[in-house]
Amino acid sequence: MKTFAPPLDWSQIDTVLLDMDGTLLDLRFDNWFWQEHLPSLWAQREQISLADALHVLTPRFAAAKGTLDWYCIDFWSRELALDVRQIKDSVRENVAWIPGAEALLLSLRAAGKRLVLVTNAHPETLAIKDAHANLIGHLDAVYSTHAFAAPKESADFWPAFSRQEPFDRTRTLFVDDSLPVLEAARDYGIRWLRAVCRPDSGQPSRPVGDFPAIETVADLL
Repeated sequence: MKTFAPPLDWSQIDTVLLDMDGTLLDLRFDNWFWQEHLPSLWAQREQISLADALHVLTPRFAAAKGTLDWYCIDFWSRELALDVRQIKDSVRENVAWIPGAEALLLSLRAAGKRLVLVTNAHPETLAIKDAHANLIGHLDAVYSTHAFAAPKESADFWPAFSRQEPFDRTRTLFVDDSLPVLEAARDYGIRWLRAVCRPDSGQPSRPVGDFPAIETVADLL
């Protein structure tokens, strides 16, 4: 049985670092886009079946995970010879908040916490999603890791990020759905960590190892 994290002591937290996809926004969109929609369009272009397209694309996607290329729409546009930005923009109405996430941001802002988005998403992907969800207006600062040439999974990212966005590691909460990302944040010394175990509303909860678990960010309050 999964053990969920105890309530946070908010008096000990000044800064809240938040992931985007799977934490504030429902990962269901991204899973559908990369596992179904984009492969289907590529299959049509190549005149092959979706099953054959997935057979080719799945290992190519897996090989890029953990690198900035995985999150880079410019990279995949070149690799697939498709305009990934235009395709993503054309279906942006499917982008959705995690239930309760927007209310959480409003509550934390009212409590005087500094709210910082830290995402591996490409800046253009962030812009597309913000155009539909109006996400950025809820935050004090927004960062894409592409500006740092390293994803959140990398130990190189965190010192570079903290030079641009100074924060007290002992008084900072970081929330993400990626275990490699959380491991890098823990190694950097961030005291308060929460792992989202249900980033995709269409799928059941998943294990998060020894990290303090929350179903969704709505459970933080």
